[in-house]
Amino acid sequence: MAQISLLFLLLLVFSVAGAEYPNVRRRSRARAFIELQCQTTRYPELCVSCLSKYISNFTTTQSHQQLAHIALRVSQARAVSTRVFITELAKQFKQTKARDYQAIKDCLDQINDGVDQLTNCIKETQNITQYGQSEFPWHASNVQTWMSAAQTDASTCIDGFSGQAIGGKTKALIKAKVLNLVQVTSIALALFNKFAARYRPINATKP
Repeated sequence: MAQISLLFLLLLVFSVAGAEYPNVRRRSRARAFIELQCQTTRYPELCVSCLSKYISNFTTTQSHQQLAHIALRVSQARAVSTRVFITELAKQFKQTKARDYQAIKDCLDQINDGVDQLTNCIKETQNITQYGQSEFPWHASNVQTWMSAAQTDASTCIDGFSGQAIGGKTKALIKAKVLNLVQVTSIALALFNKFAARYRPINATKP
């Protein structure tokens, strides 16, 4: 009787594992796809770190369109969180150090503009699916232009702190946050460019 119970338990464990295996395999293949595509970016390790968290979002294992869209949303989310961080600093410095506040305010203006650009990008990627291949070049060009502008905005924020007397720790925190945003946006742009390059030759049948 004990042997039968043990055999039944083993069969139950293997049946459950077998039921879950296809999902595990799909996620493993999706991660391998992410790692491969991230190698084409300037920051492959950061790319994998950011995007591998969203493996469960893949409805198919190898979709350049999904990967580009997820990377863009990660970039927008990072821009929003950076804006929140700098907004809080601006409030503090406005009450204490007017000269330093202006530098932070200028940076915040750039980040605000970048958030708007990335939000426009997300809306435009939805139009790519909606209007199909005939309108693709127009929408893709808009996304690429706006993402490049968002990256420039963040870089301009960093450049604006050159020579400023803001405390070392505060300046370092701002630069670290914004530099990460620059890198994540660079990753999103690289992956979108790769998707766009694949989309055109096959007439949007297999993005």
